[in-house]
Amino acid sequence: MQLIESLARPIQAFRRAYLPLVMVYFAYGALGLIDVTRDMWVKERLSYTPAELAGLGVWLTLPWTVKMVFGQLVDSIPIFGSQRKSYVVIGATFTAAGLIVLAGAAGRWLAFAAPDALFVLGAMLIVIGTVIQDVVADAMSTEVVSRVDAEGNARPENEIRAELGMVQVLGRLALSAGILAVAGLSGLLAGFLDRETVFLLGLVVPAISLTGVFIIKVETSERRPLDWRILGGGIAFGTTVLALAIGGVPYAQEFIFLLSMAVICAMLVLVTRELDFKTRRAILFSTIIIFTFRATPGVGDGYFWWTLDILKFDEAFYGGLRQTAAVLAIAAMWLFSKQLTEYSVAKTLLWLVIAGTILSLPNIGLFYGLHEWTQSQFGFGARTIAVIDAATSSPFAQLSMIPLLTLIAFYAPAGHRATWFALMASLMNMALVAGQLQTKYLNQIFTVGRGDYGELGVLLITAAVLGFVIPIVVIALLGRKI
Repeated sequence: MQLIESLARPIQAFRRAYLPLVMVYFAYGALGLIDVTRDMWVKERLSYTPAELAGLGVWLTLPWTVKMVFGQLVDSIPIFGSQRKSYVVIGATFTAAGLIVLAGAAGRWLAFAAPDALFVLGAMLIVIGTVIQDVVADAMSTEVVSRVDAEGNARPENEIRAELGMVQVLGRLALSAGILAVAGLSGLLAGFLDRETVFLLGLVVPAISLTGVFIIKVETSERRPLDWRILGGGIAFGTTVLALAIGGVPYAQEFIFLLSMAVICAMLVLVTRELDFKTRRAILFSTIIIFTFRATPGVGDGYFWWTLDILKFDEAFYGGLRQTAAVLAIAAMWLFSKQLTEYSVAKTLLWLVIAGTILSLPNIGLFYGLHEWTQSQFGFGARTIAVIDAATSSPFAQLSMIPLLTLIAFYAPAGHRATWFALMASLMNMALVAGQLQTKYLNQIFTVGRGDYGELGVLLITAAVLGFVIPIVVIALLGRKI
């Protein structure tokens, strides 16, 4: 009976008004259509090392840290009378332009820059387009839940929080459904179509997000004057970041990270000044815990290259692997929607950290020959281990975000919902920048390259240890204070 209730809960909670934001999130996940092709193209045709790719990941994450600029625009400046639809159109246009640049670089009919530079340009355009659409979807996710009942009376806080949490679950489910829809296909397409064609096929993705906002009215009646402290500060920050990136300043990424943290935290202080002390403290401690969870380092592209060169994984296998992972992510969110929307942040992330560390062990084992032992003893090898590992660990990234998104949505102030959501999301994306920086440092310490995998094992172990110790310490210190 409990299982049936859990399965029915997301279906019963869905409302027609949720469709536009759900389709934007679905399109975000469906961008995975080009993932296998892009990763293979990078390895085959571009000159970047794993450490350089980790460094590029830092730059490509930075547009997410200036979401407050887009949030202010979405909150305050209508374009052709629209505060929602017009921005989705703009975002979809950026995404389409990025896909065309990648196609031109792969097909060599764009030659105004080297392929390495065109890759960065195309990827950056796609990121900017995704950020703009994500800002709109985030704002809508706080607006679709009414704070009053049919008689105009205030609804109970726990009821509002639970409904907002379910909207976030539906958003993550839509994102995972988008990933699922293209995961296997991405591997198949990469296996029998040329890289250029796959990038052009990706143009169907921005069309999906446009469909939702044209089917159902998505505008808002809330509008406030521009807060120039937020908008001006965000523009100044973005300009500084661009200047540092172009100028080749030593340690530019580290300086930008520190500057970003200072700017975003200062803006959050301004936005939360109206909240009471207890609420601000709960937000602060919860945010620190989730920030730490998301800021742990990864291994980088070296492991992916090793599986291609040594284990002989191919495009089709990676497509199937992502398909399996997407199915399990959806199943986990669906079954645990109640726990994710009602349990504490600290409790949820504690178990995710423990489980995630345990599930990182098979990857380490593969490097040290685990698959050879399992093949001789049990009859299954590297591919089976990889599938099991992907299936069990895949839901974690999405599961970890839902408690924070629920918290953000609950406290989003009227008239500033997009700005508030954008600031909090910017802070969380700074955690990813911190993780990318650590990944870059680890790859500089433990050198991995095409065909040079001698230090990959130590890199895998170090990343796993840091991914466990850092969040566990923070949860132990702050978990009881929320």
